[in-house]
Formats: sequence, structure tokens, C-alpha cells
Amino acid sequence: MMTTTSKATTPPAPDANKRRMTIERSYKASIEDVWELWTTDEGIESWWGPEGFSVKVRKLDLRPGGELKYAMTATAPEQIDFMKRAGMPLTTETQVKYTEVVPHQRLGYTTVADFIPGMKPYDVETTVEFHASAQGVRMVLTFDAMHDETWTQRQRMGHESQLRKLDQVLAK
Repeated sequence: MMTTTSKATTPPAPDANKRRMTIERSYKASIEDVWELWTTDEGIESWWGPEGFSVKVRKLDLRPGGELKYAMTATAPEQIDFMKRAGMPLTTETQVKYTEVVPHQRLGYTTVADFIPGMKPYDVETTVEFHASAQGVRMVLTFDAMHDETWTQRQRMGHESQLRKLDQVLAK
């Protein structure tokens, strides 16, 4: 059983000029199982990326300063059409740099937003907190807003979409 809470709140951020977004999920699962889905090649490939996309991990070095490199490919007709209309390639290579790794508690990472046509690349910070309880795990995902409201909403929709995939994996 999974419950979802999405908050449009703006929690305090390390950089007070950055707006932050938060999405929360609760799972009837062990913290070890949820952590593994976030921190192993097989786990990440089973759910990462929005619906209609697949992911292949190229490198995973889970430590502060380490990297996650992956290729994300549009596979569903709607996503393929969107990517083509946006002038974006069907497969994008992405690099995540881990800033914090506290096993079973917290992951922090930075992604370079270098895929937006006409936009200079910039960093997007994300933090995932894992809170164990008698009922399972409460997960809190907090991320930077992007350069404008359209892309911020696309990012939120992408996170919500990929978390629905995580929900399905944990429901099995």
C-alpha cells in the first residue's frame, strides 16, 4: 500500500534565492528495499525516468563526489513525438553528481540541465530523504525549480511520473 502527498511548498533551501519543490511518498516496504531501488543499477533501471522512457545505467559510483551516468530513451509514441517537436534527441545522456550519501537516510545529487534547447546549462539540486517507521518508509524528494514555470512544471510532472513507476515496483 502506498500513499502519496504532493506539496507545492517551498522549504528552506541552502541558496535562499532558489525555489524548491517537494514531493512525498509513503510505502509499506522496508527501507532497505526502497534504498536499493535508488542506489543500484538494477534498481534504477527498473523505475527511473518518466513513464514512456527507459533508462540504462552506464556508471554508478555511489559516494559523495561520485557519479551516476545513464542514457534515457523515449520509448512511447507520445514521448517520442514530444521530443521530436521540442527539437530534442530521443536518447539523452545524463550525469548526476552525488553530493551526499547517507545509507538508508539521505541522498543528495546535482544534475546538469543541459538538454533544454536555447538554454545555457545549469545545475539542479535534488535531495531524497528516507524515514523508516513501523508502517514502512516515508520518502521526501526535494528539488530546485527550473529557469521558468513551464520547465518547472515539466520537471514536477516528470518526477511524479517516474515516482508512479517506483510505486508500481514497490507494490509487487
